[in-house]
Amino acid sequence: MPLDVTPVQRNLRTRVTFLGLEAEDLFAILALAIISNILGRFLHREMFGLPMNMVVQYLVPLLSVPGLMLFKYGKQRGYLLDWVEFHTKPHVYSALERDTQLTKPYLKYGDE
Repeated sequence: MPLDVTPVQRNLRTRVTFLGLEAEDLFAILALAIISNILGRFLHREMFGLPMNMVVQYLVPLLSVPGLMLFKYGKQRGYLLDWVEFHTKPHVYSALERDTQLTKPYLKYGDE
């Protein structure tokens, strides 16, 4: 009875990319396209003979792809998500500052 062999991918750490961008980056570009589509509907002007809403709807997301590729060049995987989390979460600058919400001592010494 012969042994059946099934090929298995050995390199599981390979990241899936499209145009050098990860899935999170593509979702960010999609969100930018949606926001520019909504904002572009309120512009009733012209640029280069084209309606401004069309320029904003299509040109901004198209230019964001190479911009994001340049922004992420040489960075590790998941850099955009880490960068957004860093800028949206509050920062702790010093562990030695007094806590404004803690008014009583945290530890009790002796029989107090």
